[in-house]
Amino acid sequence: MNEEIKKQIIELLETKRYGNLYQYMEKVNNQDISLLFEELSEEDMVLLFRLLPKDEAADVFSYMEPDLQEKLINCLTDKELKTVVDELFMDDTVDLIEEMPSNVVKRILKTVNKEDRETINELLKYPSDSAGSIMTTEFIDLKVNMTVEEAFKKIKKIGLNKETVYTCYVLDIRREIIGIVDIKDLLLAERDTLIKNIMETNVITVNTLDDKEEVAKQFDKYDVMALPVVDKENRLVGIVTIDDAIDVLQDENTEDFEIMAAMTPTEDSYFKTSVWKHAKNRILWLLLLMISATLTGAILTHYEEAFAAIPLLVSFIPMIMDTGGNCGSQSSTLIIRGMAMDEIKLKDFFKAIWKEIRVAILVGLVLGICNSVRVLIQYHDLKLSIVLGLTLIATVCLAKTLGCILPMLAKKLKLDPAIMAAPLITTIVDTGSILIYFSIAVSIMNI
Repeated sequence: MNEEIKKQIIELLETKRYGNLYQYMEKVNNQDISLLFEELSEEDMVLLFRLLPKDEAADVFSYMEPDLQEKLINCLTDKELKTVVDELFMDDTVDLIEEMPSNVVKRILKTVNKEDRETINELLKYPSDSAGSIMTTEFIDLKVNMTVEEAFKKIKKIGLNKETVYTCYVLDIRREIIGIVDIKDLLLAERDTLIKNIMETNVITVNTLDDKEEVAKQFDKYDVMALPVVDKENRLVGIVTIDDAIDVLQDENTEDFEIMAAMTPTEDSYFKTSVWKHAKNRILWLLLLMISATLTGAILTHYEEAFAAIPLLVSFIPMIMDTGGNCGSQSSTLIIRGMAMDEIKLKDFFKAIWKEIRVAILVGLVLGICNSVRVLIQYHDLKLSIVLGLTLIATVCLAKTLGCILPMLAKKLKLDPAIMAAPLITTIVDTGSILIYFSIAVSIMNI
């Protein structure tokens, strides 16, 4: 929110010019208003919320963070709470119930009528990672023999309470979806045109139990604003809208970033996660990586005699390990991202490996030759320069191959590919690069 707008609203609140405040709020976006609530005192928060028109109040409420919603609910009367819940779309109501503690859930359910409560209970039964858990049951359905004029009458009658009116769904007597009609098609058609003559029959649907991340990807693939959700009998039970799809993708991306950084994912934001929880989410992975890194130490100990014979070998260890880790991170990042975007599939396993091997050979040759020349010029030692050149070529090939194989292997094992990101691959490559380095050094230098 613009700082000037924020200051103006707070000033009008403090000076109690509520009439001016009401008029001023009409110019402010609802998302921005929801952010403002985080900076208000409890008293001002309730006061400002009560000044909003009921439809805008529900919209602002849906954009708030769960802890702020709970705080506001505790300040509202049952009547005010009912007004808010009545204006919420069904999927937002379900999300609210899932986030609130039991005592608040009881208050919310008391305000809901029997029919809506049954719908809420049905939606809550779907697995949390399914399309059913993010769909809304509020959509506009039409019949094939309706005229465009009849369709508009129905839209005007019930459209205000539906999450979207841009796409309407044509159903048969069994509520199976047989077509869709965009609002643009209705606007451009003659009033007496039958729906069956303008509807699109090639309908893309998803199932209630489909993975919600896969469903969200369909929006980018098919460039749609909403996707119909059908049950096992192919009956339309709801729709997933683009705003819910974006939320899913944001959550999945955040989770992937946390896993790639060797952390246990958390649902809360950074500042709302306690210090203890932050530490707990990080320490397990760090312990595992630290223990696995002891293998590198054991290898170094094994080659103590090589150190003693040629102490200069030790100075190149950080460069070799860092290069291997960086190469592995590059490959794993590209493969993980490619799989997330459906550009790379499991059937492309050998195709991806072959490509990474060729990239690794080119990169390894360039790095190996550059370092060999540098070492030869600096230390005038041909054998040492050959050792470093061969080590870098082998290390880069190993790192890039593992960076390709491990994420795809994780996918095959039904694990999140992000788990095979930089920290884990770096630890594995470190061990491999040290083995390669001293094996080549011992062989060429006759240590």
